[in-house]
Amino acid sequence: MKVKRCKKGGVVRIILIVIISVVFGFGVYNWNAKSLTGDVLPMPFGIGVGVVMSGSMEPVISTGDLIIVQKQDSYAVNQIVVFQQNGILVVHQILSIDGNTVVTQGTANDSPDEPMDISRIKGRVIAHASNIGSVVKWIKSPIGTLLVLAIAGYLLIKSYRQEDSELKNDKEEQLALIRQEIQKLKDNNKNE
Repeated sequence: MKVKRCKKGGVVRIILIVIISVVFGFGVYNWNAKSLTGDVLPMPFGIGVGVVMSGSMEPVISTGDLIIVQKQDSYAVNQIVVFQQNGILVVHQILSIDGNTVVTQGTANDSPDEPMDISRIKGRVIAHASNIGSVVKWIKSPIGTLLVLAIAGYLLIKSYRQEDSELKNDKEEQLALIRQEIQKLKDNNKNE
């Protein structure tokens, strides 16, 4: 039982260290991508995550939805894609493709967007989750990131302190058992 508690504490610590590393690593990566390259949607390993900020794709995709975007080698009509326009991400559906020229439009918009080069498309929306984007957006904010890191750090320190306390209690129990055994031996020697 004591070994299982130590292993459980070690697993919890590893999970917390991974969470801290991922949150911190993605925070640094996103900051670098935005500030150094002007890339609003960094896509490590060809996949990016964003939050929809407007209702131009209602009712298919709503404001506050979390979207997962994947880079593609080619695109097709009716696919929902993400492109960057003047430092802002736009999520629209492809209406037509003519060579390298693409025309997109939001499903809630009355008119299509200006034609653009297909190279401006960052990727295709492969999944979306309703209303989760607001939570992700808050976590990605400086205050949210600091809060997540602080909670993970607190839990990490707490797990170390708990393990130290358990080890101290185990040692005290062992010492009490040794003292009892010594007392028994002394009592047996007196009786002989």
